[in-house]
Amino acid sequence: MSRSSSLVQATASLSWIIARAALVLCVSTGFAASTAQASGQAVDDGGVDAGTGEALTRVESFLFEQALADGARPGDLEIQVFPPAASLADCRQPEPFLPRAGSRLAGRVSVGLRCEGERHRSRYLQAEITRLGERLVAARDIAPGERLSADMLTSERFDVSRLPSLALTDPQAAIGQIARRGIRQGQALSAHQLTSPKLVRRGEQVAVEASGRGFRISRQGEALEAGGLGDIVRVRVDRRQILDARVVEHGRLAVTY
Repeated sequence: MSRSSSLVQATASLSWIIARAALVLCVSTGFAASTAQASGQAVDDGGVDAGTGEALTRVESFLFEQALADGARPGDLEIQVFPPAASLADCRQPEPFLPRAGSRLAGRVSVGLRCEGERHRSRYLQAEITRLGERLVAARDIAPGERLSADMLTSERFDVSRLPSLALTDPQAAIGQIARRGIRQGQALSAHQLTSPKLVRRGEQVAVEASGRGFRISRQGEALEAGGLGDIVRVRVDRRQILDARVVEHGRLAVTY
């Protein structure tokens, strides 16, 4: 046999071996995929098994419904459920619940998961809930002592779970208030930056109305403190009697029994 003939036969044998190995690999891969699907372990595009994917979807739907019931609007919600370290493929009929009643549905939350046939076991997942809303910001620079009007205010979208407790979201809570200090354009507004205009001055003569079931009495008095709308201030109605009264308008206070 010539050298060229031997080379041709060797090349053909090598090609046959490679083709056979590729066929075996394809069959093995297909068999593994079929086995995984048959046992419920199919892998989705997100890298989690089908059982875990179903649980994540149920948790997301549950949190969405809970947030809507809590007053959120659909367009203001963003929910991300984090896959657990362990698979949930064996969790049949997953039923989400909140571990603590009245939990704040914003920011990072923990969600419990009950599985069919597991009466004494609960599993837990973590989720991040973003609730978008409006916060008030200054439309222009506001000087100390300036009284706020509607044209001084604007709003911007913000994650309400990150809002400070004193942040203002309602324009009516700011309109008519007095700036305690300077506020820069674009700065978010907080309650501590504002104060009510003084409707009663210290030493001023005021009308004090006392009312209760079946009676109403009006007397003159002297304000011992300055106060804005809704403030409780001390007022002297005679030499020996000092009352705590609520400011209801300019120069007028009320006491309710």
